[in-house]
Amino acid sequence: MKNNQESINPLNGKTYIIPDEIDDSISIDKFVAKNDKPVIAVQGLGFVGAVMSIVCANAIDGDYAVIGVDLPRKDTFWKIKSINEGLFPLIASDPKIEKFYNIAKQKKNLLATFDSYAYTKADVIIVDINLDVAKESDFYGELNNFEVVLTAFKKAMKAIGDNCKEDVLILIETTVPPGTSKKVAYPIIKECLIKRGLSADKFKLGHSYERVMPGPNYIDSIQNFYRVYSGINEKSADSVEEFLKTIISTKEYPLTRLGSTNATEMAKVLENSYRAMNIAFAVEWSRFAEESCVNLYEVIDAIRMRPTHKNLMYPGIGVGGYCLTKDPWFVYHLGKKYNLDLKTPQASRGTNELMPAYSFGRIKESLLKNNKKIEGAKVSVLGISFKDNTGDCRFTPTVPIINMMQKSGMIVEVFDPWVDDTEIKQLLPDVKISKSIESSIGDVDCLVFLAAHDEFREIEISSISKNNNSDLVVFDGRGLFSRDEQKQLLNLGFTYVGVGR
Repeated sequence: MKNNQESINPLNGKTYIIPDEIDDSISIDKFVAKNDKPVIAVQGLGFVGAVMSIVCANAIDGDYAVIGVDLPRKDTFWKIKSINEGLFPLIASDPKIEKFYNIAKQKKNLLATFDSYAYTKADVIIVDINLDVAKESDFYGELNNFEVVLTAFKKAMKAIGDNCKEDVLILIETTVPPGTSKKVAYPIIKECLIKRGLSADKFKLGHSYERVMPGPNYIDSIQNFYRVYSGINEKSADSVEEFLKTIISTKEYPLTRLGSTNATEMAKVLENSYRAMNIAFAVEWSRFAEESCVNLYEVIDAIRMRPTHKNLMYPGIGVGGYCLTKDPWFVYHLGKKYNLDLKTPQASRGTNELMPAYSFGRIKESLLKNNKKIEGAKVSVLGISFKDNTGDCRFTPTVPIINMMQKSGMIVEVFDPWVDDTEIKQLLPDVKISKSIESSIGDVDCLVFLAAHDEFREIEISSISKNNNSDLVVFDGRGLFSRDEQKQLLNLGFTYVGVGR
């Protein structure tokens, strides 16, 4: 029975039939034969892997043939086809992405595939797959259960072990709980090699976590930024160092070697947990500032003048993305393993996860104060992605806010110039999608700004006032409006509500 499952490219609407047979060996063999150079296979073509593949194809000190590998699923197969057909499957504000991709096309040193046969050709395999996490929370974001699910990761390691060369370098970039490289990845790969009759002493395994920052510095956050790395042994660590020096500007951004893969894995989780805690700290103070009629943004700007406090975060509607939403729970649950009751990660995630409900509550309260009925209120939401000037919607806090609005009976329309309509519909099946900023900001009861895209910062107050009544509510979840702009809104009779203001 044929599969006939479709995968749709949201960038151009092109539809692909997912093949029943996973066999792309002819294409891979031809690609490797034409490129007489070391082969890098990047496992995973998501927000990290896709960009990592073009960074490797544009190595600083080396010349590689790069094969991006992902699964033939509805949400991934189109990416494979798109890369091979000349359209990079990611929208971001960094012009270097298009530049690097075009260079790779000219050099013809980049191929995407769904066939793990690619690992048979690879001298280096970079692991950039997501780690599955099972989370159960109530409607308002209160977490009831959390579990790290290693099933997909283990399958990925087995796919590598069943196909790779015996002297391959395997570099894990995925954020994983401490001990994963040593206790999960290494035994699986070793066992696979032994079953194939190959030496289990020659392969190298390392961990070097990415610090990717989607946005205008996407490429630089990989190529021109500091890296921490380690190996399962000294031979592996040396091999990781040698490789990283070919793709990263290590003269300007020196590498840092740690003593074990456990240490680098912990470093990544600690980094993200610290950032999540910083955000939670700002979120809690935003509530205090609101009650005290203080603009917390101004307070933070003043504090940031002190060199030791430059990393103090601004408040917002909570956190999104793959790492910050899960890594503090890594820490908490790993602590339980050692009978440690770790309060900080639990508290920070709890605070951040409840921000969507808090934001919704402020929107609802403001409408009621303006004598607006909640059921039937026309609300326009600007911004779906969790990060400004990107289309990254992974675990975005905007979705639960919108879900609460719809459940309460509000008529919600959304607009995000960085997120394609297909993805919006996947996240919010029943929501109406606006086609422009102009159509989003007129004739509504409430304007809700949930992302700090440049396009939203450039909206003129006169454009908002043009087609709205004086009882309009403007909810600013990302600190978009300056003090002068806030005054302008208030002078027009509008109600301005800002997080931390």
